[in-house]
Order: sequence, then structure tokens, then C-alpha cells
Amino acid sequence: MSDQQPIINGMDEINDLIQTCLTGDQTAYTALYDQFATGIYRLCYSLVLQRQDAEDVMQETFVYAFKNLYRFDANRASFKTWLYTIAVSRCRNTYRRKRLPNIDFGQLFRLEIAAPRSERPEAELARKAAEDALRQALYALTPPLREAVVLRYGHGLTYREIADVMGCPAKTAESRIRLAHQHLKHILQAHGQGLLEELLSF
Repeated sequence: MSDQQPIINGMDEINDLIQTCLTGDQTAYTALYDQFATGIYRLCYSLVLQRQDAEDVMQETFVYAFKNLYRFDANRASFKTWLYTIAVSRCRNTYRRKRLPNIDFGQLFRLEIAAPRSERPEAELARKAAEDALRQALYALTPPLREAVVLRYGHGLTYREIADVMGCPAKTAESRIRLAHQHLKHILQAHGQGLLEELLSF
């Protein structure tokens, strides 16, 4: 991502930038990419659980979005929701086939499990056990539940936005998040309430 691109705030600014893109302005495309690339990568990584696959899906998402930018309708959804919908659709073709990899938790929820205060071997083992439990719990979710929980806790989307991205009613999105929350809580409860609250809090 370019360090020289300013942060864009507000849907009006995004929509103005899209209109500039449609005139063929390449700098506008770069600005739009820079605005959303980090979030799209984190979303893709959270679902496909492999760095290379996430990078590939992210690039596919932007290629499709830019080629079809004229189809975007600001009256129907925000650009972020439209872009996330494209990304999730492409992730679905990839993550269902994957086995459990090593997951970088910073890429998933920006969750940092605190390093043990003591360097004793048992403290490091306890931390490793917590990370392994989190990995297993996340991977054990069905694809719809994983999508919902990642969009909610990893990206802060509302129930309505999640429903739009996943193509389901808002009540269904809310139900999936609740079920995912219950599943993760059940799996992770042995590792302490603090870890659960950090991961699962709204």
C-alpha cells in the first residue's frame, strides 16, 4: 500500500473517488485500492487461513471490482459492503478445501495474546495451549459461522452489513454470530475469561 495516499472518510468521498475512477484516472484507482486493501486482506486471510491464498483472493477481488465498477450502485449498498461481498464470494471457492494451517492471530482479529510474564517453560506452554485452542476453535466453525464471526469481530460490521455481504436476512446473520460466539466460548472457556472477553467482546 502507498504511504502517500490520504485516509478517505465518508461515503460521499468514496463515491466521488469511484466516479473519478470511471473516467479512467489511474491515481483514483490506486487511492481506492489503498483505502480498502488492508481490510480486504485481513478478511480473506481470516477465511482462507493461508497467506498466499489470501493475497491471491484479494487481488482477484480488486480485479473483479475494478472491472465491474460501473455496476456499483451506491443506493443499494456502501462500497465497502459491495467489496466485502465480492471478497467473501471468492473466499468460498478456496477455504472450504483447506486443512488446518498455522494461523497468524494478528491477521484475524488483531488479537494479541499477552506474552507470559515469566519465562518459565510452563508459562510458555500455557500460552501456546491458549493459541492452539483458539486456532482449533476458529477452524472448527462451519464456513457460515466463521464468515459471520470474522465480519463481526474482525471487521466491526453491523448485522445488516453482514447480512448484505453473506446474502442472508439480518436475523440469520445475528443468529450465526450468536451460535459462533457460543461455540467459541465453549471451546475456549478452559483458557480463562480474559481471553474470551478479548476475542468475543463487542
